[in-house]
Amino acid sequence: MTRQQTLFSAPQTEIGNDDWYTPKWIFDTLGLTFDLDVASPPTPVPWIPARHFYTAADDGLSQDWKGLIWMNPPFSKITPWANRFREHGNGIALLPLTHNRWTQNIWTSDASIHLLPSNLKFVKADGKPMGIPFAPLLVAMGDQAIEALHKLGRVR
Repeated sequence: MTRQQTLFSAPQTEIGNDDWYTPKWIFDTLGLTFDLDVASPPTPVPWIPARHFYTAADDGLSQDWKGLIWMNPPFSKITPWANRFREHGNGIALLPLTHNRWTQNIWTSDASIHLLPSNLKFVKADGKPMGIPFAPLLVAMGDQAIEALHKLGRVR
């Protein structure tokens, strides 16, 4: 095992799956009903206000996206999701603040961005809250989504 594998093996094991659910209070504050959750877990999260859901079995990236979408994508393969969200241009996405090409593409687009609190707790599949090791962003595109994002506070 290399030094890098040793340094990072525990956190990756701890956060190694993509089942981190967005806290209910975010949806309550936004006050939106989404047409589609494009990256839902196998059993849709009951507090996500979406009319339709794509799970991993549906392969949301290969499906049509219509209307106002919600996206909390698998962070293990975020680039195609972030790029597709930008192309769709209508909805809200929860994304990590990182420095790479997709972040630059979002930043230079017409998206509005809200930095969520650093102490944000996601909800794990077992219902327990868990802190995260990165800065989370909500990215909104489209008039309705951008207007709702302002309900959370300061928006860029």
